[in-house]
Amino acid sequence: MIRKLIHRVFGARAAKPAPAAPAPEGPALIQAARHGVHRERISSGARRTVETLQQHGYKAYVVGGAVRDLLAGIPPKDYDVATDATPEQVRQCFRRARLIGRRFQIVHVLMGAETIEVATFRAPHDEDTQTDAHGRVLRDNVFGTHAEDAARRDFTANALYYDPVAETIVDFHHGVADIEQKTLRMIGDPLTRYREDPVRMLRAVRLAAKLGLTIDPEARRPIRDLAPLLENVPPARLFDEMLKLLSSGHALRCLKQLREEGLHHGVLPLLDVVLEQPLGQRFVVLALENTDQRVREGKGISPGFLFATLLWHQTLARWKKIEAAGERPIPALFQAMDEVLDAQSEKLAITRRVAGDIKDIWALQPRFEQRSGKRPYALLEHERFRAGWDFLQLRSAAGEIDREITDWWEAFLAADGDERAALLQPPRADEAKKRRRRRRKPAAGAPAAPVAD
Repeated sequence: MIRKLIHRVFGARAAKPAPAAPAPEGPALIQAARHGVHRERISSGARRTVETLQQHGYKAYVVGGAVRDLLAGIPPKDYDVATDATPEQVRQCFRRARLIGRRFQIVHVLMGAETIEVATFRAPHDEDTQTDAHGRVLRDNVFGTHAEDAARRDFTANALYYDPVAETIVDFHHGVADIEQKTLRMIGDPLTRYREDPVRMLRAVRLAAKLGLTIDPEARRPIRDLAPLLENVPPARLFDEMLKLLSSGHALRCLKQLREEGLHHGVLPLLDVVLEQPLGQRFVVLALENTDQRVREGKGISPGFLFATLLWHQTLARWKKIEAAGERPIPALFQAMDEVLDAQSEKLAITRRVAGDIKDIWALQPRFEQRSGKRPYALLEHERFRAGWDFLQLRSAAGEIDREITDWWEAFLAADGDERAALLQPPRADEAKKRRRRRRKPAAGAPAAPVAD
């Protein structure tokens, strides 16, 4: 209690607990001639952040995923910095910086268009660490040494510290060698580390797929048994991790490995249902191949489109069932959409904006079948038309709908003016009947048609 009180007041540890995992005698200092990562490959914002902290007398390094990706020949998406400065000390070093976080306070340093996340070295867990009944760490705001921070990281490939000033990598746990040997190895006891944070199991799958690594047998063995722990992870964290997985450029390989490790039940419980259906499997495979290709080409991807593809066949099956029970097609579709997204929200906290995008894409699908009158022109003006059209093309390629529909739309999109008008189809009998009924219906306040005697 005294230690907790001192930390709460001064933001530092009162006593140094034992390390969470045994570390080597000292870190290896790997020079640029060996690792090949030169400072020019680091973003200017990350370099300036490290340089500024070092100029103020603090230790500071680019850390984690950025270093790992550079060693693997992959351009990093973002940069994190680790330092021995406290969050308040970091904030005082920069004109544009703000403190964030509850579980562990960090600093966002704004360098031009870049946001660099700066975290203070963390201490190992001890008997005072707040956890839930399953061992998941709930609060973790205790500072530590450089070696302790390295021992706290999940995988050896993520426990690498790069100094862009000296161009050296500080490696406490042989992470560089593991990357070279294509092995993803856990720091410490995998059983304990997964219980501390079950999301590490998903991260293992993502990193193995992204970097072409083999998960070390010791790290892989507990995953299937501990998969139910994902049910205790906040849905918002699962959603964020799934977005990282789907946008990794290796989404298809990741989802296949999720199934192999038995992890999909805690994340996308509908995945088995999808992949057991021939049409559903082909549709998902095509969608993920398309996504991976876009990532490799440096193009943007839409979270709404991704989740729309993964959940579509469950929605389609539910839609048909509701319609078979007597509901009209469009109300049946909207009811199916709500039911599927509500069920999935128990596992993934799909944001309101993403859920809205998903519904728009799904709701547009029946409208592509309406190819008469003004309806095709109105559909072209819809803000989600392009996403809906890409979705329709996937359905056609998977054999889910008649190719004649996409052929017509391709011709309509390529045509203009009179050519487009010539492509319009005559109204269907039911549509013509509705139109005649609307024309016969008197306007509000108009006198009723006279009735013959």
